[in-house]
Amino acid sequence: MSTHRIKRAEAKLEGKLSSALHALKHRNFKLFLSGQLVSLIGNYIQTVAQAWLVYRLTGSAALLGLVAFAGQISIFVLAPISGVVADSKSRKHLLFITQLAPMLLCFTLAALTLSGRVQVWHVFTIAGLLGVVNAFDFPVRQAFVAELVTKEDLMSAVTLNSSMINSARTIGPGIGGLLVASIGEGWAFLLNALSFGAVIIGLLFIKSDPSPKKAARHFRAGIAEAFHFVRHTGPVGGLMILLGLISFMGLRYEILMPVYTREMLHGGPTEFGLLMGVSGIGAILGSLILAMFGNVRTLGDWAALAAAGFGSALVLLSFSHSFALSLPVMLLIGFAMVTELDASNTIVQRIVPDELRGRVMAIWTMMLSGLAPFGSLLVGILAQHFTARRTFAAGGMACIMAAMGFGFSLPILQREAKKLILKREQADQRVTLSNH
Repeated sequence: MSTHRIKRAEAKLEGKLSSALHALKHRNFKLFLSGQLVSLIGNYIQTVAQAWLVYRLTGSAALLGLVAFAGQISIFVLAPISGVVADSKSRKHLLFITQLAPMLLCFTLAALTLSGRVQVWHVFTIAGLLGVVNAFDFPVRQAFVAELVTKEDLMSAVTLNSSMINSARTIGPGIGGLLVASIGEGWAFLLNALSFGAVIIGLLFIKSDPSPKKAARHFRAGIAEAFHFVRHTGPVGGLMILLGLISFMGLRYEILMPVYTREMLHGGPTEFGLLMGVSGIGAILGSLILAMFGNVRTLGDWAALAAAGFGSALVLLSFSHSFALSLPVMLLIGFAMVTELDASNTIVQRIVPDELRGRVMAIWTMMLSGLAPFGSLLVGILAQHFTARRTFAAGGMACIMAAMGFGFSLPILQREAKKLILKREQADQRVTLSNH
């Protein structure tokens, strides 16, 4: 009897894993995923190298926050405009542009660093220009994923895309830390520049028939339409607010990790890279577990619990002075952070109409990454005056309170989300039947 139950449990688990990987049956999605993996590993290598370079040149936690601010403020300003562009132009062609431009910028930073002429203002300038490119790249990339798979495989695609991002986040910081420790920041920047070629090659082989884009009457009208949808769609609006609060108060913990590693753990680039790598492992586990055990009815619960877990883990991190203790806490931080992001992303993608997808995902990007510069500036200043440990604790408590507020309204939002997703599925079925 027990053997039969074990076999049934194994079969059930195998079925859930197969469902989680279902998006990989789409050739275009596999090409996109593999190219992004290589490129994002390069991006995370650069993130580690850039943070360590700035801290080595200045020794200032506040400047770490300012550099992050310079790289992210453009996303807040330009994301709504990029969403209109994403809904009216070919997303594949836009992605070509958003890969070539940062490739050139990273080559420039690599040349400056390897020649020994790099200064802090160089880093600020290139970070700002990369931010302008990312303001268009992030929402286009999010919306493009939905073009590569069917609606039934969208949750699988979102979670696999997140797993890919966090696989890069696991591998990249460790490589970056080792590169910085062994041969310096310049070679890390050079590797990142070369990594953009993987995305460009993948895009060349993708054969897609994108849905026809309807040009907005005017940029202002197109932006207003998207904000009206978010404001008057309870589940989407609630998730956006939760995301914005967590991004502003919690997700910026990463820019203080060099300070935390050196001052509280007495470590260097290698320890820094390992901590960030362990966080990435937790993030991969979060994505896979959500894909296997989550469903549309319970995604709201996952988002609320993960947000509270993320805040709690930040508070725990603020009390740790041991590298061995900080490792499992970082694992929990990565797990909770990505579970919240993936659950929210999937709900929004299932609810939003195709004709608004680019603009709504641009607002999503604005809340996730656009508010980040203000959070980066805040945590940099707080850490300079009150230490990184206290800043972690304050951010964690803010995330816990945000999760509690979202949790109180969750029953109402879940009922509305269920109706909206059913309505969206019925509309998709009518379109499919009319095409036949």
